Amino acid sequence: MSGVHDMSELPRPAAKRLRRPSWRDSRLLVGVLLVLLAATLGARAVAAADDRVPVWVAAGDLVAGDAVGVDGLRAADVRLADDMDSYLAATSAPPPGSVVLRDVRAGELLPRSAVGTSAELDVQRVTVSADTVSTTGLVRGSRVDLYVTPKTRVGAEEPPGTTRVLRAAGVAAVAPAGGGFGANATTSVQLFVPTASVQDVVEAVDGGAKLTLVPVAGASGS
Repeated sequence: MSGVHDMSELPRPAAKRLRRPSWRDSRLLVGVLLVLLAATLGARAVAAADDRVPVWVAAGDLVAGDAVGVDGLRAADVRLADDMDSYLAATSAPPPGSVVLRDVRAGELLPRSAVGTSAELDVQRVTVSADTVSTTGLVRGSRVDLYVTPKTRVGAEEPPGTTRVLRAAGVAAVAPAGGGFGANATTSVQLFVPTASVQDVVEAVDGGAKLTLVPVAGASGS
């Protein structure tokens, strides 16, 4: 029939050819840059993690004379630095018999220079009994000045003067309860006393002198 057109003669849409992405395609460039950025950041993160080493940190306040053991320390990973050899590595336990030669506060990295032997220690523990009022609030790690007021001697024309015997002495321990009542109440406190001052403190204790402990401002527990 002449009025019927052959379907094969209808125009067909031209097929579009897929073209390969070009380096000039902005989306491709952004994708490549993102991949490179992620790889760079990941490499830096791994490198930073590799630079961290374990060192010992004081778990609580350490006072000169305290024994150094893992029970009073905790390990912390810190970033490597030029002076990292100055601190005690936590790759092994502290040397047996080690003591702290100076105060180390809680959370502080443990310097090698602060750890030594008892022979290097220049303080000794001495227990004194001070009036309870002056010991209120003292805890292990506190720093105190020790004032000594000798007993008044019979026949003395003037009362004895008060002398400061120790400056910023470390408190090793405080007894849980004091002795005596009222104004006569006393509390036993163990102090780290410099070796050169031990005799003065012992003579004051044996002589029945009144001992007063004055907390040092800014020290732990004061």
